[in-house]
Amino acid sequence: MSEKKKIMFIYPPSPVMNREDRCQQPTKDLLVIPPLPPMDLMYMAAVAEEVNEPYYYIPKIVDYSLIKEAQEQLEKDLIEFNPDYLVANIASTTLENDLSVFDVAKKLCPNIITIAKGAHFLTSNTDVLYKHKSLDLIIVGEVEETLKEILQEKDYNKIKGLCYRDGFIAKYTGKRPFITNLDKLPFPARHLVNNDLFRRPDNNKVQTIIKVSRGCPHHCFFCLATPVSGAKIRLRSPENIIEEIKECVETYKIKNFLFWSDIFNADREWTLDLCQKIIDSGLKITWSANSRADTVDEEMSELMYEAGCRLVSIGVESGSQYILNKIGKKITINEIRNTVKIFKAAKIKIYNYFVIGLPWDNEETIEETIDFAIRLNSDYVSFYTATPLPGTRFYKFAKENNILLNTDSFEEAYYSPVVNTMCLTKERVFELHKQAIKRFYLRPGYILKTLIGIRSFAELKNYLKAGFKVLLRK
Repeated sequence: MSEKKKIMFIYPPSPVMNREDRCQQPTKDLLVIPPLPPMDLMYMAAVAEEVNEPYYYIPKIVDYSLIKEAQEQLEKDLIEFNPDYLVANIASTTLENDLSVFDVAKKLCPNIITIAKGAHFLTSNTDVLYKHKSLDLIIVGEVEETLKEILQEKDYNKIKGLCYRDGFIAKYTGKRPFITNLDKLPFPARHLVNNDLFRRPDNNKVQTIIKVSRGCPHHCFFCLATPVSGAKIRLRSPENIIEEIKECVETYKIKNFLFWSDIFNADREWTLDLCQKIIDSGLKITWSANSRADTVDEEMSELMYEAGCRLVSIGVESGSQYILNKIGKKITINEIRNTVKIFKAAKIKIYNYFVIGLPWDNEETIEETIDFAIRLNSDYVSFYTATPLPGTRFYKFAKENNILLNTDSFEEAYYSPVVNTMCLTKERVFELHKQAIKRFYLRPGYILKTLIGIRSFAELKNYLKAGFKVLLRK
């Protein structure tokens, strides 16, 4: 019989943020982005539970960003659980703070094997290993198969997608191919987290994430989706997705979902098939998803609504066609208008994303963006400040054009700018960013529409909380 080992998966003590590799998004300064379940940790824990040779593994998941006195709790957990492995999600936005957890782990558990994962290591890996002596391994790229082979104790030099230390030399084994059949992955280990912590921001009902696909062919200027998940869209089968939904409903009593993907409805036939299978299953669920502005039609939107979709997020990015062209978005202002019109007709709420402070932005293009957001009149918006995270084309451009201001600190990513544009200082971008939020959300017509649509005290409470954040923003 195999002996047991223990493995701990964590988000380090830090501000609350969405640590999905493509986002790395602090949530404290954002209005309608709630804390999300640590899906990458849950997938890795599920993989660990399947390993049974030469050891079987007892996993533990902790998101320390959600815990008061997190540093003290981390130390307590390390002492009491005494793991053989520690795996931490490391974000570019909190890099040095995150990496310090390995110093703590080695001090309290000298024989522990420490492992880092995260999008940051797509562009910076062996250098991090040289700098941080308490870090043993770095997983580069998709984590599940690499982690499995580590836990099976294969020779490190034979495991693709791994950085390891061979004596004093840091080595990288080369890129691991992306997982082609996502149906083979185990369902996330939801039994290892408190699912009640993760709730919809509007009605406060428990919500979880279903990852339905990986990959994006568009490689937008500022986005990590393509570097993280590849240019080919890899779809789970509708049948596999339905089985996970059933598990959530029957085992965890969860009926609200975020269908996570880089582009949910990129494949029309797959989207229609999934929606029809949800309808045929009799599952009474509600869900949200994302959409490009050129991948929807009336039939699709109506079927999405019938299957339970109640909100879509759209990466509009800019109200200036000039800016959309410069970042290679490959959509038009008219396509965006039409998509918003189609979803509104289907009674699906809309959450539009905009980015302010891209390199070619000026006062005029930012005014176009704010005006466009107001005219689209969606249910929610987020105005992000342009952030050139390592691994994006934006990061390379910012370095080459000396607009990154000699800093790699992104602790307030998407809120406080770290780059000038070609025309504007980062301070002016920040002022325009705050103006955009107030001009959209403090419109009397928008406030009235929102109040009329409220259906519960919990929903009212959440809207009031968001409203005060807008009013108090300096």
